Amino acid sequence: MNIKNNKLPAAFFQRDVLIVARELLGQTFVSRSNGKILSGLIVEVEAYDGSIDEAAHSFRGKTPRNEVMFEAGGLLYVYFTYGVHFCANIVTGNCGEGKAVLLRGIEPINGIKQMMINRFGRTSVSDKESKNLTNGPGKICQAFGINKEHNGIDLSGGRFFVLKNTNIEKNKVGISKRIGITKSVDLPWRFFIKNNLYVSHK
Repeated sequence: MNIKNNKLPAAFFQRDVLIVARELLGQTFVSRSNGKILSGLIVEVEAYDGSIDEAAHSFRGKTPRNEVMFEAGGLLYVYFTYGVHFCANIVTGNCGEGKAVLLRGIEPINGIKQMMINRFGRTSVSDKESKNLTNGPGKICQAFGINKEHNGIDLSGGRFFVLKNTNIEKNKVGISKRIGITKSVDLPWRFFIKNNLYVSHK
């Protein structure tokens, strides 16, 4: 894994949220901790733009909970939801904009056994459990060990980062409305790699 030369720079994230969301597909999300590397291909994302999007946490302005969303792109925005699990977003755009991309689906590459331990407490899992390892935002955080401590962490550092991998051809990218929201429901801001097993909703 060529980390030194392939890490995506802050400039990649400090662009329009829809462009970043689309171009994150096919890139590699990495967690590195205690000598262990966990990684996976980003296969599904959703864009959130607080300037026009009522579903975005930033829509009603800055609060202690969402203040990381208002930083310049390139940070992780992590929040706890439904009293059950964490969700990880990548902040995009310029300082003050309140935009981010939710990681919804990742295809595991490295450290799969550790991901299984993180998710299920064991490495012997059923086929169903294996397919459900990282096909959802809460599952991703559990598998990669992401929690509230990582809210605001810089993706240019060594704990979490995104490596440049490949650009997905336009005809292989699916676009739809976002999932599990009740406001701004008609925005087609969910992007995913067609036919990938780790997309959360087929």
